[in-house]
Amino acid sequence: MIRFDQRNITPMLIGTSGEAFDSDEYIYELKLDGVRCLVYLDDSGVELRNKRHLNVSATYPELASINKQVRGRCILDGELVVIRDGVPDFSEIQRRSLMSDPFKIKLTAGKLPVSFTAFDILFSGDEDLTRLPLMERKERLKKALRKESDRLAVSRYIERDGVAFYALAKSRDLEGIVAKQRDSIYIPGKRTHDWIKIKNLLDDDFVVCGWIPKENHMHSLVLGQYDSGELVYKGHVTLGVSGPEFARIRHLQPAAAAPLDYPSGHGNDQAIWLPPVLVCTVRYMELLANGSMRQPVFKGLRDDKTARECKVQKQP
Repeated sequence: MIRFDQRNITPMLIGTSGEAFDSDEYIYELKLDGVRCLVYLDDSGVELRNKRHLNVSATYPELASINKQVRGRCILDGELVVIRDGVPDFSEIQRRSLMSDPFKIKLTAGKLPVSFTAFDILFSGDEDLTRLPLMERKERLKKALRKESDRLAVSRYIERDGVAFYALAKSRDLEGIVAKQRDSIYIPGKRTHDWIKIKNLLDDDFVVCGWIPKENHMHSLVLGQYDSGELVYKGHVTLGVSGPEFARIRHLQPAAAAPLDYPSGHGNDQAIWLPPVLVCTVRYMELLANGSMRQPVFKGLRDDKTARECKVQKQP
């Protein structure tokens, strides 16, 4: 049973991915390209917790009064997003999530404010709602809000027509959709196969193991993931030298030796190796037969996930 005052809930995660499908047993929501967050709301204020239970409220001051939009205390699960030109901009929310300077945060909040889109409710009043079926939680979520605003909204969903909904998301170059079983319960900290991500482009999280200088002000990051407790080589992704992401990488104290075994070639012998502490997200078209990524693109660093959580995804 969860409790409001403990503030230690780990969100339930999507456990599988697949192709678009139609079903009366599922609902379909847009997969927002943002940062996952649990929001604790009551009369005393707002507390935002990321997936590592860290209080990140100070990073998003524009959300400090959204508790006024709900009826009583509650815990909401959802996504922090920055909307730009009508669509979520992941690079902007990622940039914000890494900020620590209060002046820069306040300045950015005025120019590119963050919104929280809630897709689930875990707790209301004094009641743990996680064992209720999804559709009952959806009704409780709607009732919990007095009103929506630019800062706090409820995720919309459609029924049955998953194929057409995915085609629409793809035509707008959105991240994809999520299919959720109508009767699914919420199990904190677990990966559930009751929720299925159907993505326009794939992405995954990797440990930054080192970097290789390249021409034209570019660098190649050496990537790894954990497999049965061992850090294994997962290839490269290119990154420019400008910007705060590479500044963080470059300022890490180099490691005395490579943190993983690596193949010869590809510039690996010239790599500057790093302690395996930073995590990055990489977007790609597909995984090739040899396990490498087709057209990988660096998406950003993330602080809400530890290196040990970056694991090789086992194929079903």
